[in-house]
Amino acid sequence: MTNWPAPLRDPAPMLERALSEWGGHQDLWIFGYGSLIWKPEFEYAERRHAKVHGWHRALKMWSRINRGTPECPGLVLGMLSGGSCRGVVFRIHKSEARPIMANLWQREMITGVYDPRWLTCHTPQGPVNALAFTLSRKSPNHTGDLPDNEYRRIFAQACGRYGTTRDYVQATFDELRRQGIHDRALARLLALAQKQA
Repeated sequence: MTNWPAPLRDPAPMLERALSEWGGHQDLWIFGYGSLIWKPEFEYAERRHAKVHGWHRALKMWSRINRGTPECPGLVLGMLSGGSCRGVVFRIHKSEARPIMANLWQREMITGVYDPRWLTCHTPQGPVNALAFTLSRKSPNHTGDLPDNEYRRIFAQACGRYGTTRDYVQATFDELRRQGIHDRALARLLALAQKQA
């Protein structure tokens, strides 16, 4: 049996609420800003560049399963309020949405940390309402501001079931760059990691 931390909140009712808010009458949109961009792990009918206002991507969420352990937590990206965020949206056919959402919940919501929200995503073809995984600054998994030496230590040490924090950040940065998106904050953090090496 895997020794995972207990969920902060029960993810099951959060999934049911998200599905109810979606309604099932039209295709489902998912906004990706981190690993979903380079490893969605679901079939989608369409993918578009998108920008969300009022939220930004930040490496300020503790990860005790995917990119770290309870003993040596790693970091993953969350969407915090303020600013804006460029990423991608995926359109999922409504007939496939429920099983895909269930699998997505197993990946993203196993500890119930994120606050799933429906956000307006601006795309070249017009706005869409997409589900995004946001993070509250009040969450115990929000790191607050970390000093550079703490980021260096985490990049050097943290590893979870999907690999290291450093590899996760590098893969996200590389895919963002392939999509024509430059994230200065991630570039600065990767530079810290390279100084460590």
